[in-house]
Amino acid sequence: QVQLAESGGGLVQAGGSLRLSCAASRGILSPYAMGWFRQAPGKEREFVAGISRNGGYLNYADSVKERFTISKDNAKNTLYLQMSSLKPEDTAVYSCAARQFILSSASSHDYDYWGQGTQVTVSS
Repeated sequence: QVQLAESGGGLVQAGGSLRLSCAASRGILSPYAMGWFRQAPGKEREFVAGISRNGGYLNYADSVKERFTISKDNAKNTLYLQMSSLKPEDTAVYSCAARQFILSSASSHDYDYWGQGTQVTVSS
């Protein structure tokens, strides 16, 4: 079992950058594939990015490709999401999730553990 806690959210202007972190406050991340999801007000939760258990396979939603980078540091027990060229439509609560499997998934139903989320607001 693992407990996850996100940090790094905040208010940023369009075109700016933020780095989100997801730390394991209990347990370790190395057995898990990980994902970032986001949910904007009035919208369903959507997949943002995923990383395999060993970090060798990455996948992204089309809306964030070339702008966001997911990474995982098993030694530090931390998952990251580097976000650049942010747009107002990126505004959402961002959550990390862990899946006890080799590969990540774009479906939120495939994840076993979730963090509480961190708010990202991009102003125009």
